[in-house]
Amino acid sequence: MAQCHPGAQPIHASWLNQIEIYFSIVQRKVLTPNDFLSLAQLEQRLLNFQKHYQQTASPFQWTFTRKDLNALLTKLSAKALAAAA
Repeated sequence: MAQCHPGAQPIHASWLNQIEIYFSIVQRKVLTPNDFLSLAQLEQRLLNFQKHYQQTASPFQWTFTRKDLNALLTKLSAKALAAAA
């Protein structure tokens, strides 16, 4: 059995976030709360969704900035310090 050794990994996870967002969309729009009678029916539904998604998808518009993150971290840090006191 061949061993797998991870190579260089990205120093950030933005590419993984994009994958997680896509599968979240698939979960909400295709899989839940549908009951599929067969694997073929599920496959067809996924393929139809993918075809539609490729025609209508647009880049995500990120609105949470570094400034927003710093403000949130400052707020959380202040709350943690207050709770520890």
